[in-house]
Amino acid sequence: MIAVQSPRFQLGKVVATPGAIEALAAAQTSAWELLSKHVIADFGDVDATDWQSNLDAIKEGERILSAYTLKTGERLWAITEADRSSTCILRPDEY
Repeated sequence: MIAVQSPRFQLGKVVATPGAIEALAAAQTSAWELLSKHVIADFGDVDATDWQSNLDAIKEGERILSAYTLKTGERLWAITEADRSSTCILRPDEY
């Protein structure tokens, strides 16, 4: 049996930059694979300090940033705005 976790916060409108869309296509990965981790507080490749900051941000209504490395080695971020109006998937150099 697979355990299903509930979302920890709202994503709002989901968007992705052209670079992120290109990277996802090259890695044959869907945006949902990243978003489904992000929304349950699996923040990916962030250090312990950033992980705790994200957990605090969920409670306090601040910006949440996750980082994921695709199988191609490309790194993408998922950023949910503090007001939970939107979430953007982007490459770090597009920030």
